[in-house]
Formats: sequence, C-alpha cells, structure tokens
Amino acid sequence: MLPPTLRQLTTRLAADLATIYPAPEAEAIAGQVLEHLLGFSPLQRRMQAAQPVPADTLAALEPLQARLLRHEPLQYVLGVAYFAGLELEVTPATLIPRPETEELVALIVQEQRHRAGLHVLDVGTGSGCIPLALAQQLPTPHLTAVDVSGEALAVARRNAATCGVAIDFQQVDILWEQPVLGAPLDVLVSNPPYVLEQERPLMRPNVLNYEPATALFVPNHDPLLFYRRIAELGQEMLAAGGALYFEINEQFAAETMAMLQALGYQQVEPRLDLFGKARLVRATWAG
Repeated sequence: MLPPTLRQLTTRLAADLATIYPAPEAEAIAGQVLEHLLGFSPLQRRMQAAQPVPADTLAALEPLQARLLRHEPLQYVLGVAYFAGLELEVTPATLIPRPETEELVALIVQEQRHRAGLHVLDVGTGSGCIPLALAQQLPTPHLTAVDVSGEALAVARRNAATCGVAIDFQQVDILWEQPVLGAPLDVLVSNPPYVLEQERPLMRPNVLNYEPATALFVPNHDPLLFYRRIAELGQEMLAAGGALYFEINEQFAAETMAMLQALGYQQVEPRLDLFGKARLVRATWAG
C-alpha cells in the first residue's frame, strides 16, 4: 500500500479534527501540525503536497493526533506558540499567548518606542511573552517579570535564555506580595486573570480542560480583583508620568477605567482590539 501524499494526509487529519473544531480551524491545525513535523513552511507544504509522506512522519503524527482529538491545544501538543514574531515554549503551566496580548505589546511600543532604558514590570508573565516581545522592540529596556507559578517562571526563564534576553524573574503572589524593584517604573503592564467563574460553562474544552485556571479566573463577586491590586501597587512603584497598561475583560471596561480614575490615574483611555472590542486600557500616573 502506497503511503499517503502530504495533501491526502493533511485532508485526512483535517477531516478528523473537524469532528471537534470548525472546518477552517481544523484545516489550519492540520497544516500546522504537518509543517511542524516536516520542518516545512506553509509554502513548502503546498509545494510538496503531491509527495509521499515518510514513514517516520506518519508514526510521529499518531500520538499528536490522539492528543488533539482529546481537545488538547495545538500549542501544548507541539510545545511552541508564536507571539509577535517569536517562537516560545509553552506548557500547561502557562497560558497560550493570544492576539489581544500582541495588541497590548503593540500599544506599548507605539507609545514608548522613542524612550531608551525604560524600567518595565510585567505582572503575571506566564511564558514571558510580553517582556520578551518588548525586548525586541524597545531600546534597551530594564525588564522585571513576576508570576505566582514557579512552573510558569521556569518556562519563561527558558524562553528568555533562548532569546538571549536578560529579565529579572521573580515568584510573587501579587495579591499579597510586592516585587523587588531597583528603580521606579516607567511601564507597568499586566494581562491578569479576568474570566468570571460563572463563564466556565461558556468556554471551549481546549481552554477549560488544559490551560491554567489560576491564570484565567476571578471570583464572580470581584472581577477587578487583580486590576485594583496592581493599580494600587502602581501608585507606589510608578515614576511620575509612568504608564499603566492592562488587557481587560470587555464587560468591565467602564468599571476598570472608573477604578483607575478613582485611584488618581490620568489619561485613562480604552483601546479597541481588531474586532472593535474594548480589550485594552492605558493610563498615566501623574505622581
């Protein structure tokens, strides 16, 4: 029996994945899995579509396909995620970086790119995606990143080593502890937990069953729990004129901005994501 061609195998895998994902998403996942196994770019996969697939690739695909069909996210199955031009290690100890977080980085870069030597703190760093992306796009920033999870910080440290970036990683429970800083902050950024517990039934199995709950959920009665705490710390840690940047739950954009204004922040402004939703907020600490 002849081995399947790359096109046939891609079509077959996409059909299997379409039992749990919408067809366009299943097709995209199938393509990315085979590109990963073969070391191909998307263009190479299309150009080699009529070629038979090596036996070792077929053998390597089988356990990956089984994991995908159990709703495990593609990024955990492959062990990598792509963020702002970076290839980063991700594990179930870290959230998978989202496009909205790339927009958060882009906003910071847009506003801060002309300032060298900025002191930056990322709260809830996970894989380290935010400070690592900022390191590529800001001139010589001084980066500190904290997370409550030691396992996540281990992943972030490996990513920083791979990228050749110096970041001061600290294990900190931000609700009860304060990071150790060497200087007042110019930029305080966070994508903290913001999904309400009551939203669990609305979430897809690939998120709910695999991504770290501590990085996702907040109590129903206090959706601004982390935002308030981080903003209060910002009152102490930000230099005069320093900027605060949040990725937020669109349901609570008005409440988040009102909270920041009540704490004395100025120039409190929402930013819309690519879908027109208020997913980002920026503010300035006057000092």
